[in-house]
Amino acid sequence: MHVQPLVDIDPFDLPDWLGTAQVVWHADGGLRDGHLVAGRLTSGGHDDLVCDLLGVDDAYPVPVTDDASRLRAHQAWRHGQVLLGQYDGRMTLAVPGTRFDAGLVLDALGRLAKAVGASPDHYAALLRIGQDKSRGSR
Repeated sequence: MHVQPLVDIDPFDLPDWLGTAQVVWHADGGLRDGHLVAGRLTSGGHDDLVCDLLGVDDAYPVPVTDDASRLRAHQAWRHGQVLLGQYDGRMTLAVPGTRFDAGLVLDALGRLAKAVGASPDHYAALLRIGQDKSRGSR
């Protein structure tokens, strides 16, 4: 079993517009789709920046990341931050938990805003509901 670690990304290496412009995170997948929600950060006049959300505690049928990455994500969260890393070749916000709801998405984005020196008031989210994969189809 190969468990994929998160490779840290320094917020200072990100584009400047994340700290100065109005930014919208667009979910490319539904929040109910599971522990990984694909998305992107956008702002008028700038190229989109891939930014996924990863619930680091999902462990069935295999852990989604290694123990060290999970520990770093929990430590960052406990200190009011979010772990920013590369996962599966894409920029990712690593968040404690296994699933996402609107409140958790907004909290993660607010922490990203702070990491890049922006006001959370300059960040917004466009969410997709998605289909609940944990339940049978009705």
